[in-house]
Amino acid sequence: MADFNLEDFVNILNNKEVFQYLIDQKVIKEKKFLETYEYEKELHELQIELTAIQNKVIEENKRVLIIFEGRDAAGKGGTIERLVEYLNPKKLRVVSLPKPTAEESTQWYFQRYFKQLPNAGEMVFFDRSWYNRAVVEPVFGFCTPEQHTLFLKQVKEVEELLIQDGIILIKFFLTISKEEQVKRLEERKTDVLKQWKIGPLDKQAQEKWNDYTSYITKLFKTTGTKLSPWIEIETDNKKKARLEAFKIIINQIANKKGKKSEDFVKIHN
Repeated sequence: MADFNLEDFVNILNNKEVFQYLIDQKVIKEKKFLETYEYEKELHELQIELTAIQNKVIEENKRVLIIFEGRDAAGKGGTIERLVEYLNPKKLRVVSLPKPTAEESTQWYFQRYFKQLPNAGEMVFFDRSWYNRAVVEPVFGFCTPEQHTLFLKQVKEVEELLIQDGIILIKFFLTISKEEQVKRLEERKTDVLKQWKIGPLDKQAQEKWNDYTSYITKLFKTTGTKLSPWIEIETDNKKKARLEAFKIIINQIANKKGKKSEDFVKIHN
């Protein structure tokens, strides 16, 4: 199924004999095939719509910063990959910074991130961001309690300044059930094409689950504001979650009100 693109789905569905043959030969399962087709069709339509939105961003010299945070294996990378797949690469950047260098460690915490802020007409996607200091760093003891507390105080002021200066800021937090996380982490171990996704911290995601939960709860409570809310998306169903991320980004950049959020989406402000 993963080898089929949207054109393949359409061609198969338009040829009833081929469609039935593939079902009879158990190459495809009808229900799953049709569900995947509907997903690919909607995804394609949203990608076209997002491309049009990007053109507006370029024409109007807007600056867009989209932050993706979340639990390990919740689908941050895959969601970003689908979002940028057909966008103009000259006017977008995906930023995933490594751990700070020795020099960066002596700087103001936000300093290295500020270098990555969007220019006029540009969309920037942060695959993890300055919010490392809100969850990952305290969970693993990479920052002091004082540094953590200071960050939670400063980040609201920083984001308010960015928004006042005209940056469109959208913050996603992708969450996942503990059971689904186990499945995905195990899949990464056994699939040679996904083993690169396993980082040293991922291996402790389960044993530190409760620690993560504690800091995530504090993250929402202290850094979600009316001006800069957190959009939490539950991603046990990856496809629905990705489509919802598209819709939210399109509506927010276009300054349109979307329909009521799905039950797997929560807004923390």
